[in-house]
Amino acid sequence: MSNITEFLMVTIFALTVFFIIWRPFGINESIPTSIAAACILLLGIVPFKDVLTIFETVSGASITILSTIVMSIVLESIGFFRWAAINLALKSRGSGVLLFWYIILLCFLMTLFFNNDGSILITTPIIIQTLSLLRLKPAQQVPYLISGALVATAASAPIGVSNLANLIALKIVGLDLNAYATMMFVPSMVGIACIAVLLYVYFKKDIPITFQNHSKPKDLNNLLSEYPTKKLSHPLAAKTLGQENIDWKMFRICIGVVVLTRISFFALAPFGIPTEWPAIIGAILLIMIRWYKKKIGAKDILKKSPWHILLFAFSMYVIIYGLHNVGLTAVIVDELGGAVAKDPFYAIFITGMLLTVLSNVCNNLPSIMIGTFSIKEMGLSLQTMQVAYLANVIGADIGSLILPMGTLATLLWFYTLRQYKIPMNWGKYLRVTLFVIPVSLALSLLSLYVWTTYFVF
Repeated sequence: MSNITEFLMVTIFALTVFFIIWRPFGINESIPTSIAAACILLLGIVPFKDVLTIFETVSGASITILSTIVMSIVLESIGFFRWAAINLALKSRGSGVLLFWYIILLCFLMTLFFNNDGSILITTPIIIQTLSLLRLKPAQQVPYLISGALVATAASAPIGVSNLANLIALKIVGLDLNAYATMMFVPSMVGIACIAVLLYVYFKKDIPITFQNHSKPKDLNNLLSEYPTKKLSHPLAAKTLGQENIDWKMFRICIGVVVLTRISFFALAPFGIPTEWPAIIGAILLIMIRWYKKKIGAKDILKKSPWHILLFAFSMYVIIYGLHNVGLTAVIVDELGGAVAKDPFYAIFITGMLLTVLSNVCNNLPSIMIGTFSIKEMGLSLQTMQVAYLANVIGADIGSLILPMGTLATLLWFYTLRQYKIPMNWGKYLRVTLFVIPVSLALSLLSLYVWTTYFVF
């Protein structure tokens, strides 16, 4: 392509990033990216045949993620939010430190059983309601909110189905979920543990040692009744349910469906069954169970699902594909291919750091696609290509947390806080991530090298 085309593509990309950060008039992130994608298509930088290629690559992963978000909406509508908030407050037994670690565990498990985007949508309101029930001051709430968001997002690294970017990259390199988990679970868990410990160190002075201890469930139910439903309702929950009692039989059945759906991803992977099929079946089952037991249709699902985030993801892929078409991949291969091919250690740290930079500049979803395309074109050995790909994922899942725009989950977190009118700015977020993420990223990449070199290959 001509120099003019390259200049136009870079300009469009730079302006898109600028407007995503600025967000004039409170526009959501999908508007500037959609406009940019439309311009790229009209200019012919990305032909329609490439758009179809992108769609074929991302459609299965997108359906999987959307289905799990639908499942989370159903769970919230049957009282999961109320149950989780009460139990967080109960089990903390008046200890701010215990509450911190329970929130960390909750956010980690939610991402493991759903995905990072769904986890953020579920856990952020749970944390907000729990902190409101315990009457913590705004300054005392910050450690729990930021820590929960970072762990929920980073927790998408251990297994392939917890992140849209992971699923898409898996398809490109041809790995199945079980092989991914074998190589990735331990190194990524080291990084997540490091994030949790460093978050505690950073916020230790701000975490209240004790707060009013509500030791009985009825105490918390009384507190719930003191707050307006609108103030503490979950954004995914059906408003008609209000503070209705939980149907425990239905609750257990729905949780069982979620667990079985998650297990089926791994059990069916050796048979070549795409993840979107069990995800769709699980979501439909939950919708049908809810309708049978409570006669609630799918209106809340259509209304509450963050459709604009999916548009943002697809538009960003078009933008990055445009950069690929004007030669970005070729530049990466030419500049870094030789160094990456030298040794798995170089491959891991070079690609991991590259994906960290790309993800923080233009979001991890398109970045991991560019990174994966690049390593496939470098002519690497199978082992080097696989560890380079896994380093891509670590950079995209953990390294991307430095800036808010690095992941869709973090953008969703800011969006949810705005809904609850909780003040949070980039400066406050950056002070935490710059202390926590670089060390955790380096340790996770080093663990990947040790684990794959001495225990897997």
